[in-house]
Formats: sequence, C-alpha cells, structure tokens
Amino acid sequence: MIGTMFDDTYHTIAAPAEGLYKEKGSKFFAFAYPVHNTDEVKQHLEALRKEYFDARHHCYAYILGPTKEAYRVNDDGEPSGTGGRPIHGQLLSADLTDTLIVVVRYFGGILLGASGLANAYKTAARDAIANAEIIEKTIDVCYRLHFEYAAMNDVMRIVKDFNLVPANQDFNLDCRLDINVRQSQSNRFYDTVAKLRTVHIEIL
Repeated sequence: MIGTMFDDTYHTIAAPAEGLYKEKGSKFFAFAYPVHNTDEVKQHLEALRKEYFDARHHCYAYILGPTKEAYRVNDDGEPSGTGGRPIHGQLLSADLTDTLIVVVRYFGGILLGASGLANAYKTAARDAIANAEIIEKTIDVCYRLHFEYAAMNDVMRIVKDFNLVPANQDFNLDCRLDINVRQSQSNRFYDTVAKLRTVHIEIL
C-alpha cells in the first residue's frame, strides 16, 4: 500500500464536534472545528466569544497544514500552560491537523489549581475529539495540462490508469485539464505525462 511507504496522508475532523467536562462546579465546554487557515480560526473564536460572552475563559489551540507546520496555543488568562497547551497536546496525540479546539470555561467558584486546570482542559478537548469523525486526507499536488484535442485520448488514458478524477476541464480547441495527484504518485504521473510531446504540464 502506497500510504505506508510515503507519508502523504494526514488526519483531520469531518465536521464540528463538542465535548464537556465538569469539575467542582466549573464547566468546560469544548468545541472542535475543521479549519484551513487563521481567518477561519478567528471567525470561530469571534462567534464563540459572542455566544458565550459571559464565560470566564476561552482557551484554544489549533494546528494547520498537512505537515502540521503552523500551530498556536492560547491560555486566555488562565495560568500559563494550563489551557492552550493541554488542548494542543490532545490534537497531537490524536494526530490531527487543520483542526481548532476552543474550550469555554464557566468558573464554579472553587479553584482547581494548575494541575486540575490542565487536566480539565485536556479532558474536555479529548471528549470533543472522541465525538468527532476523524478522516484521512491525502497531500495532493495540483497539475494543469495543456494539450491539443488530438492528444485527448492519450491524456485521458493516463488519467484513468492513475485512477484520477479531473478537478477542472475545458475541452475547446486548446484543451486544459486540472488534476490533483497524491504526493506519492506525483513524480511518476509527471514523468508519464511529460513523455507525451504534445502535452504541456505545469504545477499549480
């Protein structure tokens, strides 16, 4: 199986999910969202802060990108390391990316201490992940092929051989085809298409 040889897959959540943890009167509501960029992160945070305006804290963590290259943790006024970091730890242990988890806390009047707080944020985040549908996605390379109509059969045969589905196509006089190829197959696909003299291939 290709996925075992090449690390070109990643995991994220299919749809928003929620979790809850209660401790000594404090309530920790966890909200997990699939996100693709920091703008989406901001939108979710703003919406939650509006809806739960009377909550004491909105701690969060997110990881973005197939290689988890971007991440952020925020304690939102809780003692350093007790909010955002435990949430981030749950994202890492579930091997998730392109995911934001916000934990909204309503204070119950009894202090939990640093370890109690960290455990509460961790457990709430874990509950949201447990309630989410985790999906596997592939890291794809997007190619654009330009060719004359006469080369159509050759191009479509390669597309079929690689089990690919065109993302965009325009078959007028000069044909154009956009196609996503998973990273582990991308070099082989490129080399195969490049052998067709009449086809120009570029990476988008």
